[in-house]
Amino acid sequence: MQLADLVACSNAVAATRARGKKTEAIAATLAAAAAEERPLAALWLAGQLRQDKIGVGFAQVRDALASAAAATATLTLADVDGVLATVAETRGAGSAARRQQELAALFARATEPEQQFLAGLLTGELRQGALESLVLDAIARAVNLPPAAIRRAQMLASDLRAVVTAAFTEGAAGVARFDLQLLRPIQPMLASPAADVADALAQLPKAAFEWKLDGVRMQVHRCFDDVRIFSRTQNDITGSLPNVATLVRALPARELVLDGEVIALGGDGRPARFQDTMKALGEQGRPMSPFFFDCLYRDGVNLLDAPTEDRVAALREVCHASNLVPRLVTTDLAAAEQFLADALARGHEGLMAKDPAAPYAAGRRGASWLKIKQAHTLDLVVLAAEWGSGRRRGFLSNLHLGARDPDTGGFVMLGKTFKGLTDEMLRSQTEALLARETHREGHVVFVRPELVVEIAFNDVQTSPHYPGGMALRFARVKRYRDDKIAADADTIAALRALHARGGDAG
Repeated sequence: MQLADLVACSNAVAATRARGKKTEAIAATLAAAAAEERPLAALWLAGQLRQDKIGVGFAQVRDALASAAAATATLTLADVDGVLATVAETRGAGSAARRQQELAALFARATEPEQQFLAGLLTGELRQGALESLVLDAIARAVNLPPAAIRRAQMLASDLRAVVTAAFTEGAAGVARFDLQLLRPIQPMLASPAADVADALAQLPKAAFEWKLDGVRMQVHRCFDDVRIFSRTQNDITGSLPNVATLVRALPARELVLDGEVIALGGDGRPARFQDTMKALGEQGRPMSPFFFDCLYRDGVNLLDAPTEDRVAALREVCHASNLVPRLVTTDLAAAEQFLADALARGHEGLMAKDPAAPYAAGRRGASWLKIKQAHTLDLVVLAAEWGSGRRRGFLSNLHLGARDPDTGGFVMLGKTFKGLTDEMLRSQTEALLARETHREGHVVFVRPELVVEIAFNDVQTSPHYPGGMALRFARVKRYRDDKIAADADTIAALRALHARGGDAG
């Protein structure tokens, strides 16, 4: 397949906001691709590289863009992938210069539209709106399968290339073969925000409330004596949690997949700050306290499609009560609010509200799981920052905040804040933001949308000053979420839903 054909598809997708038309364009392109190139085409249209890391940053891409563009499109997907593989494998003395030479030569062979596409792909700023979820829907359309079947396969496989190959070559049977496998992580189920307990009960008339711990999400796999622990981003963190591995290895089961959180507790039993938990996680061998809230697999039985209550029953059969997240199933508002007050009094973030009948929807953020916090918070992405004045002179201070927009692949700005930033955060964020700088306009430094920050706010109000038509009232920085990537940020749709319900965080 010619790179120009893929670029034309990307540009067509970027030119429309209609999800159906985006899906149709991607489906047609994937169907036209040769079988051996289709996985790569799907990956690139989702804004992902086959190589995890290639050792190229924004500055290198900017320099490569200085190359004069080719007049005629000649590059194939295989040509480009071959160069990227070479760049990724370049190591040793002088490797940075050699990678730059390879990149410059590649860009010199590309037309101007191809150069822009490659720059977006390499910097993670491909903004045509073809996120992974959209590409999955396009695969489903191209092979005439239910989108839910394709999404489920990807949730379990976390391998877009394998899913697209199976869908096109084997159809429903190939897609159905993807299943939960021990010692291989699956994408975690995610929660949407609720304004308060009453809002949660309005959405889930009967809810299972659980304490919301301010810890590190973990997925623990056990296959006989082999135990692996994965973070929410699917990194193997087993070496950092030896006491958790030992605990799970001793549970009365041969095979397990458990979902939970690990947290550092103080001598009084109260949770440490999230930053301290992250620091403790980095100190290998330091004991951490595990708490589990779900069982996805037990002794040969896949529980993903089982109701929440069945999965929790399986969890209680194997885990000691001291390692279970406290839980209350109720329809009573007063009882739920008292449960929330107890959690907050003990130093925890708030509550989770879960549909007792819902399956485990790996990788999805829907209405079956809701999160309730004392001060309402959203995980947003830093789009830019302004140089500070006074005691903040020399530091990037006022942050421009954006919510994720799955329809465009970009971020919608919701406002700015400099509140809540400590001197330490000012220093560290200035360094981190400058490392991600793309360009400047006056005193504003624009950055690659990579850093996720947790923002507390009072409510959502209508505002004509920002593209989303909304703004956060009394927004303040709570912390940076080093455990999350931009794709984990809250969506503009979640904010609109909160705004429609009043948006008052109380």
